[in-house]
Amino acid sequence: MMDLQTIVDIPKAPFCIEPEETMLFVGSCFAAEIGGRATDDHLRTIVNPYGVMYNPASVCHTVIKAVGDGTIPEHGVSTAIFTLGTNHVYILNETGEIVDNCMKRPQNLFTERELSIDECAGYLRDAVQMLRKCNSDTRVILTVSPIRYRKYGYHGSQLSKSTLLLAADKIVRELDGCIYFPAYELMNDELRDYRFYKPDMLHPSEQAADYIYEHFKDACFSRRTMEYINEWRPIRQALSHRPLNPDAQEYVDFKENMRRRVAEFNEKWKL
Repeated sequence: MMDLQTIVDIPKAPFCIEPEETMLFVGSCFAAEIGGRATDDHLRTIVNPYGVMYNPASVCHTVIKAVGDGTIPEHGVSTAIFTLGTNHVYILNETGEIVDNCMKRPQNLFTERELSIDECAGYLRDAVQMLRKCNSDTRVILTVSPIRYRKYGYHGSQLSKSTLLLAADKIVRELDGCIYFPAYELMNDELRDYRFYKPDMLHPSEQAADYIYEHFKDACFSRRTMEYINEWRPIRQALSHRPLNPDAQEYVDFKENMRRRVAEFNEKWKL
């Protein structure tokens, strides 16, 4: 039989994420997509606590702020997932500092520039070290967002992604407990078809994000976590039900049944 698809080889992570662990997702809107799915699966997550962050400097700023203001608990997180979107940053001319959000201020207040591979790796290294001050065993998963940036031109977007890929590889080679997950490659190889994109032809569709998340689970979640998710999903699906008549006895009985199922689930897992 002809092979009509290039398959991305994704080895199992050298660690397993357990259901009681806290995961931190920081980065581009793709981090929100994957983090949101983990949240829906009733896992303990912190997802972009200060909004979407596209570049490694802003990812680092998020970690520093989250540790400083207690958003990240005192005992830290078990696993952090950083999704890098671009190496382009904006510098506020008045202070010379990289800003995480221009807050719709005039463009002439800022200077745009590109971070080098070493600069990107430096910010990622600082973020990892900050997390490990709280929990020395924190694992880090680096990904590069498959979302393209039209405003840089498609060649410029590819150059930006290449810089991020090389920076991520540098950190994985340098720091123990850091791995790379190939979300970028899954989108561009296994899902190389515009039917897997949203209408803007830049962002992955819901189906594509689901597909990548399933591969993420297979690579990084323990069997126990998968069992936990598989037991929770039918409960979540039932909880999303919206009745035509919320006062009907049938719906009153349904709500009571759901309270019992949730209580039994929580009693079993005791997380």
